Amino acid sequence: MMDDVFEIGGKKISSRLIIGTGKYPSDAMIPAVCEASGAQVITVALRRVDFASETDNVMKNIPEHVTLLPNTSGARTADEAVRIARLARAAGCGDWIKIEVISDQRYLLPDNLETTRATEILTKEGFQVFPYMNPDLMDARRMVDAGAVAVMPLGAPIGTNRGLQTREMIQILIDEIALPIIVDAGIGKPSQACEAMEMGAAACMINTAIASSHDPIVMGGAFGGAVRAGRAAYCAGLGASGTFASASSPLTGFLGQGA
Repeated sequence: MMDDVFEIGGKKISSRLIIGTGKYPSDAMIPAVCEASGAQVITVALRRVDFASETDNVMKNIPEHVTLLPNTSGARTADEAVRIARLARAAGCGDWIKIEVISDQRYLLPDNLETTRATEILTKEGFQVFPYMNPDLMDARRMVDAGAVAVMPLGAPIGTNRGLQTREMIQILIDEIALPIIVDAGIGKPSQACEAMEMGAAACMINTAIASSHDPIVMGGAFGGAVRAGRAAYCAGLGASGTFASASSPLTGFLGQGA
């Protein structure tokens, strides 16, 4: 496990927890959450960033050693997502981009078709594209073909904290897609993040569950530990399950007696 380095988008990172920057009581606590959780990648909506502001700018609270993953939150079409990605690069945010294309305003479900289209365009422009998507095998394969560096299926509608409602579909993606599967959106408890990692997910993206908790710093640490535990369990290989009991010690010869 000491050598379990996560290689993605041309970078090597040791933490498999990605955190967000929204919904915190104060952006000033973001550095402490990064430290407590061990997260080395953080996502930020470009629409929240005011590069001209000296005080009210979330970017000033992101530690220098943390890799920035800008996202296209607010985009309703592929064209809008592409425009936001280009603005992020021009503003000095690098080549990593998380594609969010959402036209549904009630459930905030991603549009897989437009997401795939944006992925293809941006990949050709040299971006490292992380598409957020509804967990569907055929669409995931299209995103792979479009050049994505990972696939980010939702566990439940964004911000709901309902857990792995799409567990079976995510497992199919883990089993069938060669790219890293990063479970994004809906995870509400550290135990759910641990379960996703035990399933074989490459990483988990957590925002609301940390930021909306009573103590985001402590909760960040809890999620960091859960992700590490789940990854360790997956790498170790989970024990076999069965229908009937199986004693861990022989039942014969107890104190010299027969069975």
